[in-house]
Amino acid sequence: MVDLWYSEYHMEDVRFSIRVKKQLHSERTPFQQIDFFESDTFGTFFTLDGLMMVTQKDEFAYHDMIVHPAFATNPSIKKVLIIGGGDGGTAREAGRYPQVEKIDMVEIDERVVRLCQRYLPQTASCLEKDTRIDLYFEDGLQYVRECAEGKYDLILVDSTDPVGPGEGLFTHEFYSHCYKALNDNGILINQHESPYYPSYAREMQRSHAKIKKAFPIARIYQFHMPTYPSGHWLFGFASKKLDPVADAKLEAWQKLGLETKYYNAQIHAASFALPTYVQELLKNDD
Repeated sequence: MVDLWYSEYHMEDVRFSIRVKKQLHSERTPFQQIDFFESDTFGTFFTLDGLMMVTQKDEFAYHDMIVHPAFATNPSIKKVLIIGGGDGGTAREAGRYPQVEKIDMVEIDERVVRLCQRYLPQTASCLEKDTRIDLYFEDGLQYVRECAEGKYDLILVDSTDPVGPGEGLFTHEFYSHCYKALNDNGILINQHESPYYPSYAREMQRSHAKIKKAFPIARIYQFHMPTYPSGHWLFGFASKKLDPVADAKLEAWQKLGLETKYYNAQIHAASFALPTYVQELLKNDD
């Protein structure tokens, strides 16, 4: 019997591994290498260019935390733009809000979406079931560059790391176009890397510095993601007017009665309370 393992190097001397029951699919697209695996502990999971993206077991943590803090800050969100998010989990969570009228999802690599629809219906089945979702297979930077002013209430940047296809989504130009595409109460949430390992921390600092130049309100919040490097992961919250703690409408959010596995009203403010070492890193992010 072959003992097959998926391994990802988080540092030169740090490796994260999962024993694989079988490889379900492997394919190179014009943009990246896509691999799907099946495991006992984490269920089906997939990687892009060898880096972990989504597992059946812990995807709820990421998708809860990228979506719900914004809706708890502004429960009136109706028009949502998702950049990336090809697995569908972010669209699934945004689609749970009945007041949402439109979800535009811009994913550069159509094969990610189609393969997730086949192998990860847990996250991707919504992409064909929810009629409010429109898919656009194009570059996210180009899309926001051409976007009408004030079109969206919320932009969710569910991107890969700032290399390869996701590199353009970590630039000042991109954040400036997001600012333009948002209305006066608009919110931007972006994947903000990890503060723990130096290479990831540096990208976090660079991203946050650029967002602060584009938005008057720029905050960072944290969550636990077991299969991402160090398990300590961040999102960025940026807006024109709304502070995610001072302006949170937690009672209104609770009245919606959404059942969530990670996010709740108590964790909302707590997630913005950052460890001292992260605060120190953010002092030097210019």
